[in-house]
Amino acid sequence: MKAVFAHLTGQNSRQGLWILPLIAGIVGFAWLAVSTDQFATPQNAKNLLAQAMPLIIVAIGQMMVVLLGGLDLSVGAVISFTTAILALDAPAAITIPAVFIAAIAIGFINGTTVTRLNVNPIIATLAMQMIIMGLTRLMRPVAGGEVPEVVKQLVSGAVFGVPFTVFWGLLVCLLAWKMLYGSRFGLHIFAIGGGIASGQSDAAHTFGIADKRTTLLAYIGCSCFAALAGIFLAGRIVSGDPNIGPPFTLDSVTAVAIGGTQLSGGVGSLHGTIIGALVLALLSNGMNLANVSAFVQTAIKGAVLLAVVAFQSRKKIGL
Repeated sequence: MKAVFAHLTGQNSRQGLWILPLIAGIVGFAWLAVSTDQFATPQNAKNLLAQAMPLIIVAIGQMMVVLLGGLDLSVGAVISFTTAILALDAPAAITIPAVFIAAIAIGFINGTTVTRLNVNPIIATLAMQMIIMGLTRLMRPVAGGEVPEVVKQLVSGAVFGVPFTVFWGLLVCLLAWKMLYGSRFGLHIFAIGGGIASGQSDAAHTFGIADKRTTLLAYIGCSCFAALAGIFLAGRIVSGDPNIGPPFTLDSVTAVAIGGTQLSGGVGSLHGTIIGALVLALLSNGMNLANVSAFVQTAIKGAVLLAVVAFQSRKKIGL
């Protein structure tokens, strides 16, 4: 019985709690399919996948930083900034590289501020969020403009009836898997986060791991994944929007926490984060079908985040 309980709650596992969210998602899916006529339709399934994809992408980037015991509150602003850049009257050959150059610069500043200036990640990335949102509103005070045609096609197109959204998910997940489980970078992330969570922040450095460089790269990767989510959203709304990104800040942290990644660092998994994002997207989709107020939805998501974090078993009090 103890072994079953430990497995269900993710105790003594580097992957964290992810089975219970999976079960909850399956139950929620079945309940919505039975209780709501509009849910179990091909169109809603397509909408649900499109709604979940940007959250999956940005949550994967957020997870990399959280595994290190950090947090990136600038991801929502990066998403809005990305849509604003893409909506400039310029060719895709210019705007798309500009998006990633900006994302790399933002991640570099975040990582440098945290590792070299020893600023708390929440303060560092919150300040960056304010800076980016200011620049975004200077470029695009209100929603408008038009994104390049290639961006629209990459999001809304299909191959043999399979939406490009599916290929987005496959490519992003393969990239993230390679980074986390197929490279030294991912191994170092778990090693550094494990040391921080156990109260030994210098443990990884003692064993020769370049902890500051790894942390810097994690923040750069997080910003780049947020930029990818911004590209997807820009192709979906076919315009720039300064207000579209901020909700993803809370949602990405919530998805990561639901998926079993401990906010104190060191414990989490890619599949858990994907499950967490899908569960949160399912919750939002169900509330939209039930005509729940957007303000109430935000309150519910905040309550979910609080409950999930409170349920986590942590060896060290952290984020």
